[in-house]
Amino acid sequence: MVSRWEADGTATFARRLGRSAAELGESGGTTTCPDIWELSNGDVAVIGRDLTATYVGQLPAGVSVGDDERLVVIPRSVIIAAKSDIPDA
Repeated sequence: MVSRWEADGTATFARRLGRSAAELGESGGTTTCPDIWELSNGDVAVIGRDLTATYVGQLPAGVSVGDDERLVVIPRSVIIAAKSDIPDA
């Protein structure tokens, strides 16, 4: 039996992946910015805009968002800046 992945709420923020939104000019001068962080257990936390309601009816076949999940969107520049920090395997 395959076990379902569960988020570990005890993991802590270990390191930012990429550069901050402020460094990339994506912050609009605020401290509430999109971001990507590796957690102490190796999982990844993404801070972005919750667009679950916008996209839930447009998801490709075989893709769904669970009741305890949210679809978040981040700027392209944030994920590109993180690419070098994300291992290939």
